[in-house]
This record gives sequence, C-alpha cells and structure tokens, in this order.
Amino acid sequence: MAWAVALSTLALAGAGAAFYLIERARVDQRIAETIVQEISEFDAFAATAVDPRTGAPYTDPARLMQGALGHNVPDEHQALIAFVGGRPAYVQGAGVDQLTRSPEFVALVGSLTRGGTGTTEVDGQRIRYAVRAVLPAGTDETRRGAFVVATFADRERAELREVLRSYVLVALVALFVVAVGAWSVSGRLLRPLRDLRRTADQISSSDLTRRIEVTGTDDISDLARTFNAMLDRLQTAFAAQRRFLDDAGHELRTPITIVRGHLELLDAGDPADVASTRDLVLDELDRMSRLVDDLVVLARAERPDFLRPVPVDVGSLTDDLLDKARGLGDRAWRIDARAEAQIDADPQRLSQAVLQLAANAVRHTEPGQVVALGSAADASGVRLWVRDEGPGVPEADAARIFERFERGANPSREGAGLGLSIVRAIAGAHSGSVRLDSRPGAGATFTIEIPAAVAVEADPVEVEVP
Repeated sequence: MAWAVALSTLALAGAGAAFYLIERARVDQRIAETIVQEISEFDAFAATAVDPRTGAPYTDPARLMQGALGHNVPDEHQALIAFVGGRPAYVQGAGVDQLTRSPEFVALVGSLTRGGTGTTEVDGQRIRYAVRAVLPAGTDETRRGAFVVATFADRERAELREVLRSYVLVALVALFVVAVGAWSVSGRLLRPLRDLRRTADQISSSDLTRRIEVTGTDDISDLARTFNAMLDRLQTAFAAQRRFLDDAGHELRTPITIVRGHLELLDAGDPADVASTRDLVLDELDRMSRLVDDLVVLARAERPDFLRPVPVDVGSLTDDLLDKARGLGDRAWRIDARAEAQIDADPQRLSQAVLQLAANAVRHTEPGQVVALGSAADASGVRLWVRDEGPGVPEADAARIFERFERGANPSREGAGLGLSIVRAIAGAHSGSVRLDSRPGAGATFTIEIPAAVAVEADPVEVEVP
C-alpha cells in the first residue's frame, strides 16, 4: 500500500509540476503577445488616425495618446498610461494608480526616451511593460510623450496558482482514495500469504492436516493452492514414512526376538543345541540382511542416481534373464516372445525387477510347472513380463501386494513383503508401471511397462525354450 501511495504521489506531483511549468510559460507568452498587440495597435492608430478637431494627422502627443486610449480596451490585468512631459496624463485599465504613484516606475518610463521593454517590480509585484516614445514632427522636448503598456504578471499567475491549489486538493482526495483502495486490495491479495504463514507456523511433523482456504483466482491464490497441494504430498509422504518405519521395525524386531530367545535358552554344554541354535541364528541374520538390502534399494529408488541408463537390446536382455532365472528353481522355463528392439534403460535394475518376479513365481508354483518370460515393443514403449501357472492372486490382494511389507493370502516366510514394492519402484524410476493380470487358479502374469521411445527392428519373435 505504501508503494502504491508513494508512486501515486510521485505521479500526481510530477503531473502537477509539469502542468504548472507549462501553463506558466503560456501565461508569460500570452502577456508578451498582448503587450506587442497593444503597441502594434497604437502604432497603427498613430499612422492612420486624424485629429477630429483639425481633420489632419495628430500633431499633439497628448491628443494622439488620448485618442488611442479611447480606441483601445486593456486586458483584465493590464494598464495603458499616456505620459506627457515625463508625467502620467491619461490612464486606463486596472492598477494604474499603483503605477502612477510609484516614483520608481515614473522615473523608469522617463528614462526610456527612445522606448523599450522590460520587467520591473512595483510594491513587490512583478510588472511586464513596453514603452513607445511619441514625438510628432514640430514638437519640442517638453511636449514629448510616451505610450506605456504594463501588465501585472503576478496577477495573471495568481489565477494559475488558484487552479494549482484546486489540483492539489483534488490530488489529495485522489491519494486518499488510492490509499483506501490499495489497503483494501492489498489486504485481499495478501490474505492468502498471511494464512500461509500462519498455517506454516502451525504445521508440525505430527499435524499436517492444516490447509489454507482459497477463494480467489489471482497468482497469490494459485500459490496458496500449490502450497495446499504440497501439504497433501507431504502428508501422504509422512504417513507412508511412518507406516514404513513401523512395518520395518516390526519386521526387524521379529528375527531379533527369535535370536535373543534362542540365545537365552542356549545350553552351551549341549553341542547339538549349540549347532541347532547356530543354524537358526544364521538363518535369521540372513533374513535380516535381505530385509536391510531391500530397504536400501527402496530408499535409493528416490535418488536421481538410482538408474544408470544405457542403450539396451531388449531381445538379448530377455535371453539373459531366462538364463539367470533357471537357477531359481526346477520349473519349465519358457520365453513367450522376444522383442527385437532397443531402449534407454538400466539393464541391471530391469534384471533385478524381472528376476524378483521370477522368484515370486517360483515360490508360488510347483516343480515342473511353467514359468514364462517375455518381452514386446511398439511405439508406446517396452513390456517385460513373467507368467506362471500357479494359484493366481485373489482380486482383493491385487492392489495391496505392491505396498511395502504387504503379503498375499498365502505368504512365504522367506519374503518380507518388499519384493513387489521394489519392482514397482524400479518401474517407476523408468517412468513406467507394473501391472498384474490374474485369475484364481489360472496363474498370474506380472508386466513391467516402460513408456519410452524405442527403436523397433522387427516384430516380436514368439519362441519357446524348453
């Protein structure tokens, strides 16, 4: 508001100053023009007029100037004075008494024997004047005349000053209106910022439910909406983090409790008990190590250096994945289709995700059942999938199993419920997603979809590898 009022004040003051200077110059110009006009009219009269008494041109300066004054009408703040023999004889106009009674002005006119123009002061007032010497042929110096045109310049400017005072009053009223308007508008515009500050002060890690009420459509209102959206994301992230920490703590406490319980009950003198406890402790430590490794992968998935993309031949990657998956279990491994295409991706992360899906398929199938891998590519991107002939995934578990520490209806003790979360994180890091297609009793197909510009060399090749 202060800046608005300050700028308005500068603008109004500048406009007022410019108006005053321009109009004052115009007033001075008008004064000079009226003086020249009066002198010109007197010269024209002296050159053409005749004395009514004689019917001949004027020979008496006094009668000449008297006749000229009878034909001229001075302006409002102008005086016409006829001097004869150095003394004022005939006057016409405003303020003539002030001029004729001023010894300085009378002496000034008397000194201008050949006429002239200039500016002087009389009783503190600025006077613009012009003197025309009048000395017809055949007259002596004692009858010498002077026709004087004098204008009170300060009185002419006084009207301008009145206008300027009116302008100042109007400008003050305008400034008051601007101040009230700026106060109202700035208060309305900045209200979201004040609410944002108060909301930010009240937000803590335990309460992220506060939001800013937004009603406007301006930029600050958009900022408030963006702030609310940020709070929504933060609230979701904090809730997920708390849930993640609670679940991670629960998953880690379980093996620690098991290890502690067996160590407390260990009979150091019984070699069989020591060996059995040792195997159990090592198994639990291995499970804890896998859990920590999985947590590290999920944590690193949020970092920009999680992926190291390079050009990847999807067909060769599919073959390599099948070779690696064979070691996961005795299954009928197959390749449904192999895409002959290239894509920019991180081959190690993609291998990690597909092998995680293959390991899940092994855990939910029996020896000899089919577990198939495949890949396809088109203009929309690349798809990598793992298909099995296991019991499938119930519809109620289809979305839940991708959350951290969530397991299906028949969980395996070997997993901590992080495998599919890692798969989803890897797909998301590639700007993709993972999809599940399953029917209970008819197996499940997990598909990683990566939307990207790919170079397709040929149609996908359907193969079957025994």
